[in-house]
Amino acid sequence: MRIFYCLMASWIFAVSCNQSELPKDVLAPEKMQAVYWDYLRADIFVKELISKDSSKNLDSLNILLQQKIFSKHQISKATFYKSYNYYHLHQLLMRDMLDTMLVRQQQLLQQQTEEAQKKLAKDTVALSKPE
Repeated sequence: MRIFYCLMASWIFAVSCNQSELPKDVLAPEKMQAVYWDYLRADIFVKELISKDSSKNLDSLNILLQQKIFSKHQISKATFYKSYNYYHLHQLLMRDMLDTMLVRQQQLLQQQTEEAQKKLAKDTVALSKPE
C-alpha cells in the first residue's frame, strides 16, 4: 500500500509540476499545497471549534489566522487569492494539486501513526521487563 501511495504521489507531482505554464505571480503547486492545507485547517478550526464560543468574533479570528498563515509562508493575501483563483479556473491543475496534497497528508499521518505505534510498543516492552 505504501508503494502505491509513493507511486501515486510521484506521478501526480510530476504531472502537476509543469510550472512553465503558470504565470509568475501564481504559487507553484507544491507551495500552494502547503499554504492551502494550512488555510483549510484554519477555516475548519474557526468554523467547527471556535464557532461554539459565542464570545468570539469569527470573522476577525479568521482574518488573524489567515494573516499568520500568509506570514508563515512568506506570501501576501493577494498572491494567495490570485493563485487560488488561477487554480480554480484551471480545474485539472486544481485537481492534481489537491490530490497530491491529500496523498502527502495521508502519508504523513501514516508515518506519524507508525512512529507512535513503535514508541508505544517500545514503552510497553520497557514497562513489562522486571527490574
